[in-house]
Amino acid sequence: MKLLLMAVGKTTQPIIRQGIDQYLGRLRHYLPVDIEIIADVKRTAALTFEKQKEMEGEAMLRRIEPGDRLILLDENGKEMTSREFARFMEKQMASGVKRLVFAVGGPYGFSPAVYQRADSKLSLSRMTFNHEMVRLFFAEQLYRAQTILRGEPYHHD
Repeated sequence: MKLLLMAVGKTTQPIIRQGIDQYLGRLRHYLPVDIEIIADVKRTAALTFEKQKEMEGEAMLRRIEPGDRLILLDENGKEMTSREFARFMEKQMASGVKRLVFAVGGPYGFSPAVYQRADSKLSLSRMTFNHEMVRLFFAEQLYRAQTILRGEPYHHD
């Protein structure tokens, strides 16, 4: 199984980009993982939030393949502990899905079309984080899940 982290907009803060690269590099020891950035919509002053979400959603959906399992990182998604997330990942890896796509939306979230295509939603917290930090926190949790599944000492209860 391959993992894809799809996100709207560049990671502009160097320290966050370095952290993401570090955790994705560690994660690649366990399974193939990639990050794909959807370009920000330009000239948004003349657009409604809904139109901006629609345009970002269309760009996102063009990159989703028919057999992909799409999981949205969404504030209204299911919350899990790190161990629960590890078990979730274990089930996904055993399911036979070829590519598991985790999506981080833009500043206004996802379009209705993306929600309709999604297989599930996952929340990192009831708190709100900027979309760049979500990438870092989630990359770390993906790595943590793999170490939990292998009984490695990275995770402490």
